[in-house]
Amino acid sequence: MSGAATLLQDVFGFDDFRPGQAEIVAAVSRGENVLAIMPTGGGKSLCFQLPALLRDGVTVVISPLIALMRDQVRALQEAGVQAGALTSGNTPEETDAVFDALEAGTLKLLYMAPERLAAGSAVGLLRRAGVSMIAVDEAHCVSQWGHDFRPDYLRIGALRRDLDVPLAAFTATADTETQAEIVQKLFDGEAPRSFLQGFDRPNIHLTFAAKDGPRQQILAFAAARKGQSGIVYCGTRAKTEALATALRDAGHAALHYHGGMEAEDRRIAETRFQREDGLIVVATVAFGMGIDKPDIRWVAHADLPKSIEAYYQEIGRAGRDGAPAETLTLFGPEDIRLRRSQIDEGLAPPERRVTDHGRLNALLGLAEALTCRRKTLLGYFGETDVTCGHCDLCDRPADVFDGTTVVRKALSAILRTEEWFGAGHLIDILIGNETDKIRQRGHQSLPTYGVGKEYDRRQWQAIFRQMMGHDLVRPDPDRHGALRMTDAALPILRGEATIALRRDSIRAAAATRRPAVKAMVSDEDAPLLSALKAKRRSFAEASKVPAYVIFTDRTLIEMAETRPQTLDSMAHVSGVGAKKLERYGAAFLEVIVGEVEQMHPTRRKLAGREAGSVYDRLLAVQADLARGEGGVEKPLSCSASLLAKVAQLRNADASALLRVLGDRRAERFGPAFLDVLREAG
Repeated sequence: MSGAATLLQDVFGFDDFRPGQAEIVAAVSRGENVLAIMPTGGGKSLCFQLPALLRDGVTVVISPLIALMRDQVRALQEAGVQAGALTSGNTPEETDAVFDALEAGTLKLLYMAPERLAAGSAVGLLRRAGVSMIAVDEAHCVSQWGHDFRPDYLRIGALRRDLDVPLAAFTATADTETQAEIVQKLFDGEAPRSFLQGFDRPNIHLTFAAKDGPRQQILAFAAARKGQSGIVYCGTRAKTEALATALRDAGHAALHYHGGMEAEDRRIAETRFQREDGLIVVATVAFGMGIDKPDIRWVAHADLPKSIEAYYQEIGRAGRDGAPAETLTLFGPEDIRLRRSQIDEGLAPPERRVTDHGRLNALLGLAEALTCRRKTLLGYFGETDVTCGHCDLCDRPADVFDGTTVVRKALSAILRTEEWFGAGHLIDILIGNETDKIRQRGHQSLPTYGVGKEYDRRQWQAIFRQMMGHDLVRPDPDRHGALRMTDAALPILRGEATIALRRDSIRAAAATRRPAVKAMVSDEDAPLLSALKAKRRSFAEASKVPAYVIFTDRTLIEMAETRPQTLDSMAHVSGVGAKKLERYGAAFLEVIVGEVEQMHPTRRKLAGREAGSVYDRLLAVQADLARGEGGVEKPLSCSASLLAKVAQLRNADASALLRVLGDRRAERFGPAFLDVLREAG
């Protein structure tokens, strides 16, 4: 992996791989078929971009959104990588440049949307281009029953067979069922080398709250984070427009986004969000997949998401730079009814709808969790060794009581009505509300009639919601939403198990627990960070690229905190590769230290490397010997490029120096240069 480590430093500006990256990079570089499930922000892109540079030929990257492809291509080009995209958003000049690079054999990464594979000419083009590997981003889009299904992803398996090349598939959101679909559709059922890097995003703070004036709850959350980029997800298009207006009236930079907007308006919104600091987008789920903005500081849900997978993916758009990020998810009975009806009215077969109700139950379990939310969330994905301290329930534990008796009452009502009724009728039985429906069925004579009068209707709704969260009951699509017990309910009904419930959810709507706002840097470093951001913005606007393509927030935070004093120390800041150091290093260093001492371009290329300090010592030795040891000989010196060659020699001896320097220079400088090299070695 020495070649990979060198590229990691020189091209991408990172000293070390993130956990799990090195193994995936090695497998992809060797040409193995790979399925990698990594958390959002875990560095998936690097796992196919770096192997593309190590391998011969072109790597074709199938990616779902034009905006994402364009941003990744720009970022790669900024790092000095030959990359291009063939999309409907290209200018003629951009398309010509891609074809010229393909013809010249210089292109290393070619990005394409899956829809382009529908064109008959695509396979021929890729075959002629010498494609040696396929990388698939957002591979869960191949799942026919997933919320991000893209039909053209089904063509990728045939493309792999036609080109007979290895394929590496990457996703952040794939439960066991979706993983099986990916293997079947992309790899013809032959298991690839799989990497499961875990789902934890420890930098994201998790908070849920029952709805209690949801517009004011969202406005208060945004107000505490004014000036930070955020996303608010809403369940309807109308709500996105109304809430965006309310945020603007409150003094925020905010816009709305939904699938009913004109394509050009959506594109403008996407571009503004990528490029502007501190902008809030209020959107439906039409916004988000492929959003690669690393400095989104918060995500709020004004309505309950569709499933626990959707929730995980949507909050995962925050904090991709690794810096602290926060979330708030609001939920209420109307949300749950809406999500249930969407499942029941969908076109999926009955067994699939039962599974989807189970997934929604898992999300309710997270909303009504008794203890740490992160343990509940990651437990759904099969992770049990979880450390948190970074969610609202770790900040302030829930008020919990033994709910075994009350749950047994509810289960008994379900059992005695033979699992044919929904929560509304069951609650009428429990509280003794003699409706026409109860009289018609004789349910007023049931032993469970009126046994739950200690709670009112709203409180019983909260109890049933918690029972669904524990997956004790699920709506049955074949019985129009009637509640049926799961196997998990039986031990409680028989008195063989107990269950705890949250009293705060039952007694009253929980007040919003707003976590303390996390400052990005200390008060001392904040002015410098602002100045660095301003410098970044000027470069970004001049190049018409998103600010993070120049440097991410995380890189600027490290600059503000470590305050590098030289280009050599600047080169050790994470995210500052050789090309970016050459292009932007001096300008950002000037912001930190004021006037910057000029450095020869050849020396700048060695910045941050051991050869740089060796070069400096060689330069000093040369100055001492420029007129010979006695100071009376004819002046003689080496060019900067010659000194750089010497500085990078390993295990050099006198004959090696003679080959590099020639007779005259080796005679004057050889012994002293050799001493410097031996001291450094």
